[in-house]
Amino acid sequence: MAKYETWEILQMIEEEDVKFIRLQFVDIFGTIRNIAVTAGQMEKALAGKCMVDGYSIAGMKELGYDRVYLKPDIDTFTILPWRPQQGKVARFLCDLMDQEGNDIAESPRYILRRVLKKAKQQGYSFDLDPECEFFLFETDEEGNPTTRTREKAGYLDVAPLDQGENARRDMILTLEEMGFEIESSHHEDAPAQHEVDFKQAQGVKVADQIVTFRSTVRTIAQRHGLHATFMPKPRTDLPGSALSLNISGFRDGKNMFADPQAENGLSQEAYSFIAGLLSHMNGMAAIANPIVNSYKRLKPGYHAPTELFWSLNDYRAPIRVVKGKEGDTHIEWTLPDGAANPYLLIAMVVASGLNGIQEKMIPLKADEKAGALPGTLKESLTALEKDEFLRNVCGESYVRTYLKEKTKEWELYTQEVTDWELKEYLHRF
Repeated sequence: MAKYETWEILQMIEEEDVKFIRLQFVDIFGTIRNIAVTAGQMEKALAGKCMVDGYSIAGMKELGYDRVYLKPDIDTFTILPWRPQQGKVARFLCDLMDQEGNDIAESPRYILRRVLKKAKQQGYSFDLDPECEFFLFETDEEGNPTTRTREKAGYLDVAPLDQGENARRDMILTLEEMGFEIESSHHEDAPAQHEVDFKQAQGVKVADQIVTFRSTVRTIAQRHGLHATFMPKPRTDLPGSALSLNISGFRDGKNMFADPQAENGLSQEAYSFIAGLLSHMNGMAAIANPIVNSYKRLKPGYHAPTELFWSLNDYRAPIRVVKGKEGDTHIEWTLPDGAANPYLLIAMVVASGLNGIQEKMIPLKADEKAGALPGTLKESLTALEKDEFLRNVCGESYVRTYLKEKTKEWELYTQEVTDWELKEYLHRF
């Protein structure tokens, strides 16, 4: 059921003195973008008649969309608390439409909707609880981001060791004003590293929340003279940041992962769901770990997964089974990082797990290794190209464009002469 009707939106805009509305959307690589319209253009905007130049949006030119129309999801209407209280600014998250008014099939939000619709038709639903990690670094004299921090805080430390505590508090208060229900927050393992956890939700709403969370955290950090980064591995000497997903699955309203009478307290569906994730994990890495830097995080010694297996208690596993009270069993996927597109992330994990159930897959026993995870972006792109099932989930045209653009990114990286190479080789040869 929709949260708002169109007339209610128009009424709120007038009553709240909203003067500007941002029409936000996510491109095919997960980057949030927007245009701003005035309140006087709101009826036109709500009708999906606001257009942007597709040829200037990453991936859209390659897919052949010269014009892209933005259709606001009215349930995502939010007044931005950090903007002026007179002449307020609000935002919508939008779906992408073509000139004929059809959903653009390659839109990440549409891909997720399609996957969840199919799951619902089969009687399945999923609650997802993201764990969002990020760093708060100092900025330089001109306000540009650095990787500097003067703090020495570690896991669960408090002020004055945790020098980002005030910024984190303001982030949480702002998010709550925007409708988030924050469950907890804390300082993470590394100096300047933080985590915020919000209440689990379903499907598109979770992905919308992650996108909103990132932009809000960056904005509030800037107000504190800090730079918030979700970059997977911003410093060689510190652990990286993950975007772990806790997945609770239900069939006909009942937890489908728990079976107290079975081995490890897990149902057959749980084992098959895990097997589906493992069978498609290497290809999913191209989405879960989408940039060159992602694979600097996935190295031994920093609590990040490097091998393909599942476990009940090994924190190095990309898939962990977590058993809570009263049969509250869920699966934690620790592979993704903060550069991932949350819409595709959720689409792939749901589709892959259900594929395991449909094919009655059986995983190796807990803690048995099935090989190494991809060690570079190139390796994961190759795995995605070979995974016919994942290509069908996203659509061939999307995957073809994604692989083409990401391969360019990899090739540019391989041509770059790094500071490390200069330090190691310049004086020798």
